[in-house]
Amino acid sequence: MKNIFSSSSEQYAKYRPDYPQALFDFIYPLLSNKECAWDCGTGNGQLAIELAKEFRKVKATDISEEQLQHAFTADNVEYSVQAAESTCFEDNSFDLITVAQAVHWFEIDKFNEEVKRVGKPNSLIALIGYELCSISPEIDKIIRYFYEDIIGKYWDPERKHLQSQYQYIPFPFKELETPSLNNIKLWRYDHLVGYLNTWSAVKHFVNKNNYNPISEIEKDLRQAWGNIELRRVIFPIIFRVGRVK
Repeated sequence: MKNIFSSSSEQYAKYRPDYPQALFDFIYPLLSNKECAWDCGTGNGQLAIELAKEFRKVKATDISEEQLQHAFTADNVEYSVQAAESTCFEDNSFDLITVAQAVHWFEIDKFNEEVKRVGKPNSLIALIGYELCSISPEIDKIIRYFYEDIIGKYWDPERKHLQSQYQYIPFPFKELETPSLNNIKLWRYDHLVGYLNTWSAVKHFVNKNNYNPISEIEKDLRQAWGNIELRRVIFPIIFRVGRVK
């Protein structure tokens, strides 16, 4: 698994969107028990902290110690630095296993075997992600141009899995039909720019060219945003759920 986000863990915690309640409202009634969940590739614990409201215990893992240092805390969330593909957890440990905006970085076949090992009978796995956001036609056009033409060649190959909504990731579980969900946030302009700065391709561009590519669109983006303080930012959710055993 690649460790790309350690260098911007504080920005990641501040600017990355959390997840809509509708996602949890779909998952929870499908569970037989809510004793223990594993949030894998937890990053700053955005999803883990939500699971903690419902589960007695949550184990949250990431390969980035820096990300975990900026993670949200709760008494029943235990963070640890572990690879997704090989953990210290016992067999049949978890009622729910979640991966939010991270599975495309994993060695997926090894991870799937680990899921089969640590998932309890009748447990669930949920792969969660989000697509490119939508704000307004004018703003969307600028962001799409930035995404494709300015930083396009700097995206890691794994990005294709988000673009295909995880449909080509091996998923050897009994898949359940999931609803179409959007994550709707109210953001200020500065929050959008902060979010763009967390993109992995932006980091790769800066490392290669020694300047931030957002400077190439910032004037047009600010003008398109206008004098509106808060705008709706819509993230279509990627959502696959399956029975592990």
